[in-house]
Amino acid sequence: MTNKPKTYNIDAAGKSLGRLASEIATLLRGKMEVHYTPYLDPMIMVKVSNLGKLVLTGKKSTEKIYRHYTGYPGGLKKLKYPELIKKDPARALKLAVLRMLHKNRLRAKLMKRLIALK
Repeated sequence: MTNKPKTYNIDAAGKSLGRLASEIATLLRGKMEVHYTPYLDPMIMVKVSNLGKLVLTGKKSTEKIYRHYTGYPGGLKKLKYPELIKKDPARALKLAVLRMLHKNRLRAKLMKRLIALK
């Protein structure tokens, strides 16, 4: 293992959100490496460019809703995909990758190495 992160550059133009997110999650976990160990940080950085040209199939581009709960009664917040993209185009990809990774201590470290370029 080396201390220097290995870098992958991905062009998101014309790719589907879910398929791209699963590819990125696999790379971040280090499953393509020879010395894959599930509990170790593989030191891999993924840079994604052209997020504005990301594609959603079917009616998802108009009907997809992101929900989160604030913790207070009646605190369910909803945000549609077009509004999310208008605020921050990288947020949709980061949420998709975040939800595909294992829910453990390693997930925060892996997400810091995902760099989404506009």
